[in-house]
Amino acid sequence: MYKVRKSLKLLRPRERLAAKGAEKLSEQELLAIILRTGTKELSATQLADQILKHFESLFALKKATVEELQKIKGIGPAKAIEIQAMVELGKRIQLSEVKKYGSILNSHSLGNLLVEELSDLEQEHLITLYLDTKNNIIRKKVIFIGTVNSSTANPREILYYACKYMATSIIISHNHPSGDSTPSSQDHAFTEKISQACDLVGINLLDHIVVGSTGYYSYRENKRLP
Repeated sequence: MYKVRKSLKLLRPRERLAAKGAEKLSEQELLAIILRTGTKELSATQLADQILKHFESLFALKKATVEELQKIKGIGPAKAIEIQAMVELGKRIQLSEVKKYGSILNSHSLGNLLVEELSDLEQEHLITLYLDTKNNIIRKKVIFIGTVNSSTANPREILYYACKYMATSIIISHNHPSGDSTPSSQDHAFTEKISQACDLVGINLLDHIVVGSTGYYSYRENKRLP
């Protein structure tokens, strides 16, 4: 007797994950595992493919409501809720580094975390990360909600908490609800104002990160901060 080894291409998504690891699976296969079952007409993998084609991108799926998901044939309330729970858990995992007050390793990893946190907000939020000498996050604080510009967002409150938490460095970030992460002239003026205020009190402004819907702009990466 001999065993016939299944081709990995013929394995079901769950079997492929067990054999090769989650990182080897396609988006369609991963979603099929979440769905667990399909319909009378479609397998779970085919239903997953239909969902991904309907929303065109994972970003669009991420923003889908339960009601929008149920408009897809084969997706009832239970599956719609499971998909939303999966998306939300993924967002929380992505943000766990900042929420646990970890260390800032580089602007790229932080920028991606901030995109996850701020990109869906409908109003501008200005947040500040307060860091110690080893770039560990001491606190993360929402400073302002509204339109961020040099007249409404005063450095006084930002620096007040820097002194209160004994921070040696800060990183500021805000989102653009329009989705475009390109900084405006008001953003440039605000960054200059904050930078000058930090210099006066001996606080290091490490970066200002402007968040859009799918990306970010870093003043540090673009060499607009000393």
